Amino acid sequence: MKCFVIAALACIGVPCLATDGLELNDKGYFSKPGLDVTVFADIYPDGHQTGVTVIQHGIRTAANGDLRLEISPGQWSPVPRGVGEAHVDVKNQRISQTLAYPDESKNRKGFNPIDYPDLNFSYQVHVEAFEGNSVKVSVDLNEPLPAQWIGKVGFNFELFPGDLFGASYLMDAHSGIFPTQPNGPLLHTHGEWLAEPLATGQQLVVAPELEKQRLQIKSVKGGELELWDGRTNHNNGWYIVRSLVPKGASKNAIEWIITPHVVEDWQYEPVIQVSQLGYGVSQAKRAVIEQDSRDSKADAVELLKLSASGPEVIKKAQPTPWGSFLRYHYLQFDFTEVSEPGMYQLRYRGNTSQPFKIGADVYSRHAWQPTLEYYLPVQMCHMRVNEKYRVWHDKCHHDDALMSPVNYNHIDGYISGPSTLTDFKPGQPVPGLNKGGWHDAGDYDLRVESQIGTTWLLAMMVEEFGLDYDATLIDQEKQLVEIHQADGKNDALQQIEHGLLTVLGGYRALGRLYRGIIVPTVRQYVMLGDASAQTDNLVYHPSLKPGEIKDGRSGTPDDRWVFTEENPERELDVVAGLAAAARVMHDYNAALAEESLAAAEDLFSKAFPLAEKTGVKAFALAELILTTGKQVYIDQLIAMQSELVADIDNTAWVIGRVVNKTNNKDFIAAIERAVIKQQERVQQQAAQTPYGVPYKPHIWGAGWGIQEFGVKQYFVHKTWPDIADADIYVNALNFVLGVHPGSNTESFASGVGSDSALVAYGVNRADWSYIPGGVISGTALIRPDLPELKTWPFFWQQTEYVMGGGATNYMFLVLAVEALENSAGER
Repeated sequence: MKCFVIAALACIGVPCLATDGLELNDKGYFSKPGLDVTVFADIYPDGHQTGVTVIQHGIRTAANGDLRLEISPGQWSPVPRGVGEAHVDVKNQRISQTLAYPDESKNRKGFNPIDYPDLNFSYQVHVEAFEGNSVKVSVDLNEPLPAQWIGKVGFNFELFPGDLFGASYLMDAHSGIFPTQPNGPLLHTHGEWLAEPLATGQQLVVAPELEKQRLQIKSVKGGELELWDGRTNHNNGWYIVRSLVPKGASKNAIEWIITPHVVEDWQYEPVIQVSQLGYGVSQAKRAVIEQDSRDSKADAVELLKLSASGPEVIKKAQPTPWGSFLRYHYLQFDFTEVSEPGMYQLRYRGNTSQPFKIGADVYSRHAWQPTLEYYLPVQMCHMRVNEKYRVWHDKCHHDDALMSPVNYNHIDGYISGPSTLTDFKPGQPVPGLNKGGWHDAGDYDLRVESQIGTTWLLAMMVEEFGLDYDATLIDQEKQLVEIHQADGKNDALQQIEHGLLTVLGGYRALGRLYRGIIVPTVRQYVMLGDASAQTDNLVYHPSLKPGEIKDGRSGTPDDRWVFTEENPERELDVVAGLAAAARVMHDYNAALAEESLAAAEDLFSKAFPLAEKTGVKAFALAELILTTGKQVYIDQLIAMQSELVADIDNTAWVIGRVVNKTNNKDFIAAIERAVIKQQERVQQQAAQTPYGVPYKPHIWGAGWGIQEFGVKQYFVHKTWPDIADADIYVNALNFVLGVHPGSNTESFASGVGSDSALVAYGVNRADWSYIPGGVISGTALIRPDLPELKTWPFFWQQTEYVMGGGATNYMFLVLAVEALENSAGER
């Protein structure tokens, strides 16, 4: 389903049907101004991102059109697999995809809470241009369904809820309003509770009052249309239109006519993309303007300075055409020469951006600080976290952790082999794991890579920028956090300590690193709310009955499991983090610093000979060199010269920090020659987008990857300032802060800037809320070419917070750009 085959190639570029309706374009989907229909162009059904998809007026309104085995499938429900590539028949204006349902649910323990019997069948989904704005969707089964599956298999078509709350629908003679929350009465069907259908009938009209969203669906063959609220059994569900496959049906088992309304002569409204926070006085200032692909005209852009008397135009100039990217035409507007401090806006064709600041102090407050003041404290595991009247969560997971089962594939991807790799038996309590750590994302687990990644980044901020900030009370003895109550200690060092407590706690207890610590059941995994409610905080004892409590032990087996693995590359990543932490923690907690370094060197001696990836081997060596200065590590690095040069894209940022410590002229010269070529590639990649950063959109938002790239570019620039361009990591920050594709230009950093992500996939997502300083994954790609960032708390691929690569990479990047601005001001 990732690719498509185009038949009748001679028609490409020339319409094969004389019509003002939908036509197949050269990207393999149906299109006309204001409407696009893609067919299995995407590959992510779990994320509501595949199947038959409708994009109206630049907004994805419906998706995931496909046969499903349930009325309202969830994240771990069986999904079909594509058989071969989609067939795009330009001559007949038709796209066809063959799919099949092997029973894959049995292959993944714990993934599917419903035990499906074997069902193996294949089918084809066909979509063809019909009359006007309509498409005809039909489903052919290779053979009729078995009798036991009649009434269970149906064609589902999902409507995005966030834009429909309060809108109306018409179903034959029935009418109603799309409810903001799912409501009863309930119906017990096929083993689960659902709300009764909102309506049933032959023809559905969605949002008849909304010109840009009105959509009609008519069932021609197959079961009648059923309109369901998929949020009843899954908080992240959508509204679902469904028709059952009739008994005995095969050819044309389902046939619908889908007719989205299109505003005549519609054109995508220009979008001004600017940093929602602002710009330093001395830094480059470039806004990006995104407009319809058919609209290559460039009108004047106005820069407005805000004053007591209102906005004043201080610059008016033509933007520079950049060209095409994704589905849009792009312009750039440079106002680097403007350096007078103040608040500004940009105006283009009557549209005005959000206000932003220009000033040398633009990053000195309300920028990186929310991450340290809010996000990191809120994510702290094993603690009670208060914010004045508010309790973010109570003490949690004090029953950590039981040794995981062997030969097990967990719902979140943790896999155990035939051994626990420790002296602990499956189900046996492992002591020392109930201190430290941050909940990795919205699912409360502790991944060793995110724990050490966060620890390393915080250590770098202390080391590189002298980060010293106190806005939080952290009491490890009382296991208490008080946000906005200073305790006279550097919050960054206290957070590093919290990371070390979990990593070293696991190392002490297990004699090796843990892979991850996570709850055992789906019900616990999907829990939304106070982390302390995920387990009973009492260590399980198998001799007790369920619910029984005795001598501080519990008969409820809800304790999280600890997984181990054999992964020398990940162990070397931890080595680097431990070695870096040892340097910055020496004056704060000498004993913990010494233990960190001892563990780092012990791990290194075991993992380095087994590791294959050059980048992580260099990373571990570099940090050990910086911490110990030992010649043995320097010699090992020099011996890797050819490997380092061959993998310079992944090693330049690491080597630069220690290259001169080798005192080896040949080594230094060889690395520099490789870095010159590496940075030429970076420049070429950055020039391929209007955003000035290497950016290849994928399903997941690119924000985290671009932040990580920016951090690495900082280190390359620090060592080779005449080779590596600092503007590129500044551009990476601006991308996160609002200069990114799509109509939603909010800052990915929640609570940062004039417009930011205030609905996010964090632990409080069920409340449609956010955690200040958390950083979402950001604008995703709806294949093949639609950038999308919806206001929706349940898109992990767009709005999720994570530790490691998310908020702390952002925080480092802001501090790096702030340091660059300060150094420019000093010159």
